[in-house]
Amino acid sequence: MVDIVLKRAYSAAQKSDGGRVLVDRLWPRGIKKEDLAIDEWYKDIAPSKDLRQWFDHDPEKWGDFRKRYLSELSDNKDRAKELLEQKKDGRLTLVYAAKDEQHNHARVIREYLRHLK
Repeated sequence: MVDIVLKRAYSAAQKSDGGRVLVDRLWPRGIKKEDLAIDEWYKDIAPSKDLRQWFDHDPEKWGDFRKRYLSELSDNKDRAKELLEQKKDGRLTLVYAAKDEQHNHARVIREYLRHLK
């Protein structure tokens, strides 16, 4: 079982993070590429442009966003499986830039990966 944790791109990296993968389609604002300390960038696992723009980080749309995004992830199952292989020492850290730590796509990715077979 892989331990999957979430961390904002603006939080400091730690050795205990394991494999660090950026899961945003867009690069986080204000961060230089050499400063993010990620192992991989899986921008193609992020929500589609249309879904991201529709959601617009509106907590009232969270339920619908989650359902739609889970459907997108199901269509990209092979890439999701590859994402799990990025773990180090049994841990995978999904790095994201969203300010809202409760209503963001990284939470949906973690949920999907935990149930992936």
